[in-house]
Amino acid sequence: MTEFLDPSPSHTDMVQLLNPEGERVSHPDFEFSPDRPEDEAVRGFYRDMVLTRRLDVEATALQRHGELGLWAQLLGQEAAQIGAARALAPQDFVFPTYREHGVAWCRDVDPMQLLGLFRGTDQGGWDPAEHNFGLYTIVIGAQTLHATGYAMGVQMDGLVGTGDPTRDTAVVAHFGDGASSQGDVNEAMVFAASYNAPVVFFCQNNQWAISEPVEQMVKVPLYKRAQGFGFPGIRVDGNDVLATYEVMKSALKRAREGGGPTMIEAYTYRMGAHTTTDDPTRYRVSDEVEAWKLKDPIARVEAYLRRGGGASTSFFAKVEAEAEELGERLRAGIHALPEPDPVRLFDNVYTELPDELREQRDGYAAYLSSFEHEVASR
Repeated sequence: MTEFLDPSPSHTDMVQLLNPEGERVSHPDFEFSPDRPEDEAVRGFYRDMVLTRRLDVEATALQRHGELGLWAQLLGQEAAQIGAARALAPQDFVFPTYREHGVAWCRDVDPMQLLGLFRGTDQGGWDPAEHNFGLYTIVIGAQTLHATGYAMGVQMDGLVGTGDPTRDTAVVAHFGDGASSQGDVNEAMVFAASYNAPVVFFCQNNQWAISEPVEQMVKVPLYKRAQGFGFPGIRVDGNDVLATYEVMKSALKRAREGGGPTMIEAYTYRMGAHTTTDDPTRYRVSDEVEAWKLKDPIARVEAYLRRGGGASTSFFAKVEAEAEELGERLRAGIHALPEPDPVRLFDNVYTELPDELREQRDGYAAYLSSFEHEVASR
């Protein structure tokens, strides 16, 4: 099992297996070893990233046309999300933020359900138990507590360290560089360390906490914070899908075997806005964005596949056609989403609705129906 070592003169600070030019590079502790033929795995990563980016671009355009109330972009972070998600076992459970569209894609959540959430037609239309993928969390960092608690429950259920790869379970908490300063995140790490919980804290460091640069928030690399809690941390090139996959696979294996928590800092960049309500041109310079464009996660995989003959021209054309079909489905599907019933807000608050809340629901329903009566009487 790979050890997660603190960087020193003999260890690279950031794990990278595929450089921005699309060339394979070696690392002393990690080697790309997928569970299927290598070129097939890389083609799968490429397809996932292209389709996830198309989902993101279409959703952004839909919001600009007034079809969504809001959208949180992931542009530039595709490799971090796809690499992390494809390392998961079916029984692993993921607690996302509000930006993990690529992870949702890999967990077979219908993209239309993501659009429904941001359109306001539901409160998150997928079943977390069906996909082992939690509902999006808007409260910054809160999902790390949920993940740690779930991981402690997995331990109590005897689903860690049994040696059965189809049974042993790991839990993943996604969060961003800004959330790393939240009390919830630090409290989650305290409990995870204390109970040796099988949880991987996956931090996508996209360099900006809305308008605050990461260097203003922290004075040491984020992954080194794990040392203070007593578990290992590691930094990976978050624009390198191969390296992210391998680092995540190793951390998940460690968790499932009973080795405890790990923190991964995926060093990436938010190419778009924080959300569609944000204007990043007000706080960052275009030269910075242009520099990161040269590290595009999709372009480097395409360069690798084309240079090495790992994919044919027809493969790229097929993926592009699939992306077009996805875009058409999203544009057509947004208008087919049902108008929400406001009273449904009360449905999923409690398993059994308390009397007080039932009275509030009935009163609200009566209030809404009064408008119908008023219109009918005119």
